[in-house]
Amino acid sequence: METVMTAFFLASAADAPGVYYAFENSDSVGKFIVVLLIIGSILTWTVMLDKWWSLYRAKRLCNRFISIFQQYGESNMLTTALLREADMNPGPAAAIYRAGVEKLLDFYSAGGTNARGVPVACKLSEAQLNAVEAVLEREVSSQLKELEKRIGVLATLVSLSPFCGLFGTVWGVMMAFCGIAAAGKSDFTALAPGVAGALLTTVAGLVVAIPSLVGYNWLTGMIRDLTVTMDNFTEEFMVCVKIAQLKVSRD
Repeated sequence: METVMTAFFLASAADAPGVYYAFENSDSVGKFIVVLLIIGSILTWTVMLDKWWSLYRAKRLCNRFISIFQQYGESNMLTTALLREADMNPGPAAAIYRAGVEKLLDFYSAGGTNARGVPVACKLSEAQLNAVEAVLEREVSSQLKELEKRIGVLATLVSLSPFCGLFGTVWGVMMAFCGIAAAGKSDFTALAPGVAGALLTTVAGLVVAIPSLVGYNWLTGMIRDLTVTMDNFTEEFMVCVKIAQLKVSRD
């Protein structure tokens, strides 16, 4: 084995050492796999950077809206400042708020409107409160589905790229031995170029798989954090609705 490795490195040094040498000595199948994995690597980084930015932005928008909601929510969930912010804020928390308020206004409109035509808060039944909560949960699921878009691409690349690399390596080694057998020689220096080309596909597969795995775990962690934030906001919204109901009961 030591003789094989020595011959491999000597052959590399004699011509064009490194990755280029290995690629030049790959057959058409090996080169195709390497090119395919390079495309996979570009796709990995594109998805990771794009998804990181969208999740980072969603987190900032969530925090901004929730901080404003906490200022006004308990006193008046339908205050103009809160409604205006919800209309301008494209984040998940604002979308959940809009869905909940829309359902609330549907119920409130049945109880009449004030002089400005705005629905007045009225006593809601338990079934109506459950309906509001169901709308909020449905919107959380919808937002979560949006946040998880393209994450499956990374999971696929994590699983698939090492196998592509392994296939290329097995194929390359098989072709290298077949070439030596056909030539009727057992010279290790003749074997080294083929082995170099074969091992390149494994390297390429790992270059795709490792960043994909790190990125997948990192991004799923961000999604979990946002999911907790949305769930907590849903509970906070319902608490404010129930506080408003207590005020209606006292009035």
